[in-house]
Formats: sequence, C-alpha cells, structure tokens
Amino acid sequence: MENRMATPMTRGEAAVVSTNKVIRNTYMLLAATLAFSAVVAGASLALQLPHPGLIITLVGYFGLLFLTTKFRNSGLGVLCVFALTGFMGYTLGPILSAYLSLPNGSMIVMQAMGGTAAIFLGLSAYALTTRKDFSFMGGFLMVGILVAFLAGLGAVFFNMPGLSLAVSAMFVLLMSGLILYETSNIIHGGETNYIMATVTLYVSIYNLFTSLLHLLGVFNND
Repeated sequence: MENRMATPMTRGEAAVVSTNKVIRNTYMLLAATLAFSAVVAGASLALQLPHPGLIITLVGYFGLLFLTTKFRNSGLGVLCVFALTGFMGYTLGPILSAYLSLPNGSMIVMQAMGGTAAIFLGLSAYALTTRKDFSFMGGFLMVGILVAFLAGLGAVFFNMPGLSLAVSAMFVLLMSGLILYETSNIIHGGETNYIMATVTLYVSIYNLFTSLLHLLGVFNND
C-alpha cells in the first residue's frame, strides 16, 4: 500500500481556507445577533418601552462599538457584539410600535422587512458568486455615510422632514453599497476579523430596514 505524506498547504490554499472560515463565522454570528436583536426588539415592543432618545442612542451605539472594536480579537468581543445588537434591538422596539399603531402599519413593517431581506440576500449572493472586487467603493461610502449622518442630525435638530426623507433614501443606497463592499472585503481577504465583519453587516441591515420603514411610511401617506 502506497504511503502518502501530507504536504503543507500553499499560501493560496491557506488564504482560501482562512477566507472561508471568516465567511462561515461571520454569517453564523450575524444570524445569531439578528435573532437576538429581534427578540429584544419584540420585548421592547411588548413592554411599550420608551425610546432612549437621540443622545443616549448615539452614546450607547458608539460606546459599545468602541468596546467591540477594542476586544475584537478576544471572547469579550463576541459579548460586546451581542450587547451592541441587543441595544440596537431595544431602540428598534419603540420605532416599530409607532409604525404598528398606524392603520396600515403592519403592512409597512412587513414590506420593510421583506425589502431588507431581499436587498441583503440579493447583494450578498451577487458578491459571493461573482467574487467581484468592490474595494474601490470604500472611500465613497465613508464620505457618503458621514455626509448622510450629519444631514440626518441636521434634519432632526432643525425639524426638516424633506431632508429627513432624502437622508433615508441616501441610506438605502449607501447601506446597499456597504453590503457589497463588506462582503467583497471578506472574500478578498481585506477583512479577516469576523466580529468586525458581523458588526458592519448588522449595522447595514439595521439602517437599511429603518430607512425603508421611513420611506414606505411616507409613500403610504403616514
């Protein structure tokens, strides 16, 4: 019987194995955090908890994001991800409560959920199957998100509904681009930390969903 010695993997093979591991871990953690966030949002909705407000939301989000980034290479990073997504789920509960109180609120929420799922799955599948490199979008997305974020704050502080609507439309486009960019980043080895990849995709999905809620609410005259 012929004896075959195991040969070490080439650098390219090792990179493929590492990339596949990051993809698998990212989507497993993303699924878990989305489920956890949905449970927290459901509890917040059922208990009719008040929205924490813009300042607490921003402090909580950026604070937990900082901790997640700091501990991204340890087990504490996973706990921080669940803390972050749970907090965002809590902030989503009062938003859903406001929409569900409308005459056709259930339809609006379901349409937003369906649209978010379709966009995320479609863009992820496209990036994974075509394996195109969307790294060129990085600079544009960074600037676009910053501009949209500042414009959103301006719309809140100065009570400008038209600007708020424009920001929601911008976020739909920007978050769609971010899904393509981050998925491509994982595939091509630009993102090797599945915790940070999960956070980026989760935030994209969250902002996409809330932006679609806003747009659909306006289109339904609510």
